[in-house]
Amino acid sequence: MSKQLNPQAPADPLVLGKMGSAYGIRGWLRVFSSTEDAESIFDYQPWFIQRAGGWQLIELEGWKRHNQDLVIKVKDVDDRDAANLLTNCEIVVDSRQLPVLDEGEYYWKDLIDCQVVSVSGYQLGKVADMMETGSNDVMVVRANLKDAFGIKERLIPFLTGQVIKRVDLSARLIEVDWDPGF
Repeated sequence: MSKQLNPQAPADPLVLGKMGSAYGIRGWLRVFSSTEDAESIFDYQPWFIQRAGGWQLIELEGWKRHNQDLVIKVKDVDDRDAANLLTNCEIVVDSRQLPVLDEGEYYWKDLIDCQVVSVSGYQLGKVADMMETGSNDVMVVRANLKDAFGIKERLIPFLTGQVIKRVDLSARLIEVDWDPGF
């Protein structure tokens, strides 16, 4: 488990998961990971949670797999009641800890709020969310208020080359080959 000396509150916070219900009576908790490989959440340290309007450092004593769940032991949390106080807290890290991606690869967090425009220039809306479908990722695009087709939301597959023609993160723009009426 990587450690950081004198950890600072996250300057660019990113939610990587959530603490679940207490597990057992000795202060263990279930963890729900949002990372592609669930166990990768432990590669990113330190963890923070928000409590009482500020950031609180979470130090792990250990973690393990139990059936289909991941469970953690937080330092100084030694009983079920103390563990229950952490239930539903989001696990936050500084996004600057994430590895640099190769050309043409993107973190979902970077695609959210990008404007989506068709190759013909039609403004399809903004990326509101991303979904994983198994075969490919899908952008959930919230349509503009005065959409000519009356569409409120579009699901556009994130298929580079086929549908996704250009991603310009500096301009917050994604160009797609997509029928605006669909």
